[in-house]
Order: sequence, then C-alpha cells, then structure tokens
Amino acid sequence: MFTGIVETFGEVKEIVHENDNVHLFVQSKITNELKIDQSVAHNGVCLTVVEIKDSIYKVTAIKETVEKTTIGNWQVGNFVNLERAMLLGARLDGHIVQGHVDQTAVCVAIEDANGSIYFTFEYDFAKNNITIEKGSITVDGTSLTVVNSGKNTFSVAIIPYTLENTLFKTYKVGTQVNLEFDVVGKYVSKLMSLK
Repeated sequence: MFTGIVETFGEVKEIVHENDNVHLFVQSKITNELKIDQSVAHNGVCLTVVEIKDSIYKVTAIKETVEKTTIGNWQVGNFVNLERAMLLGARLDGHIVQGHVDQTAVCVAIEDANGSIYFTFEYDFAKNNITIEKGSITVDGTSLTVVNSGKNTFSVAIIPYTLENTLFKTYKVGTQVNLEFDVVGKYVSKLMSLK
C-alpha cells in the first residue's frame, strides 16, 4: 500500500529483456535503505526489489505489467518517481494507492495558471475507469485531486513544489503516463455495473 507522495527519483541504469519479463536496474539515493522483497512504486507501478548491489537495485516487470503501464517505453537514463510502501501507523498524506496501474493516459494540455499549472490528460474510456471532481487520481505514482472531470479526460492543478519534486516538470503535450484510479471509485463502479 502506498500514499502517492513521491519520495525521490530513480534513474534507470540498465534494462534487460528475458522472455516476456523486463528487468530494470535503478539507481537511487534510497537504495541503501531498501531490502530484498520490498515493494517500491516506480511511476506508480508496484515492483519488488529482487537484487541490490551498491547504489543500484533490480526489479522485474512481468508481461501484464509491461502491457498495462509505460514501462515498455522506458529507456536507460530515464528518471522515475519512487515511493516505498507506507508504514503501518504512519500518516496517510495522499490517498490509498495500491501500486496497481489501471491504464495509461496521454497529456493533452498544459496551462499556466499564475501560481499553479493545469495538466489535462486523456484516457481510453472503454476500460470503464472514471474520475470525479475533487476525487483522487494517481498519475505516475503522484497522488492528486481532480479539478476538472470529463468522460475520458481530467485535469489536475500542480503546485510549484509538486512540479519540482516529481516528473511533472518533464511532461509535455504527448507524454504518456500511468494512471491508478481511486480504489473506492473502482468498487462503486463495479457494483453499479452488476445491477
């Protein structure tokens, strides 16, 4: 379980393909604090640490993960948002995030709002995911509040701190991102579809 509060960045140092699996070797300032078997969210994708050597650790993404996320687009030198699993008893500063990406989206607009920046994303509505005004959404592992919600689009307003400390500072129109929709909303949507 995660909160969507990004701790730091990691840099992809090596990518190895083995059958349908992708092994990612990531360098980060938190590597020395990690343990084998620990869950770490990488742009919102929960991956298990399987090897640690010096400042680099290894995680593996299986075929389903690669197909549902942006991992297949990652290249050596890319930076990713990192968050370790939350501690039991710690504050939940963001919202409940599972680290299970539902689908990807594309940034379709960026607008300077004199103190904040609005990012608008478009996603495939056929996958039955929804957003609501003032609801929660996770974009590349960052917990955010939806400010505008459409049938297959939504916007978020980013404050300068979030812009500087997440990958949002690198986004352009056309950037593909990972989305995890609010877990409560997903259950409600599923229950409504059973009627």
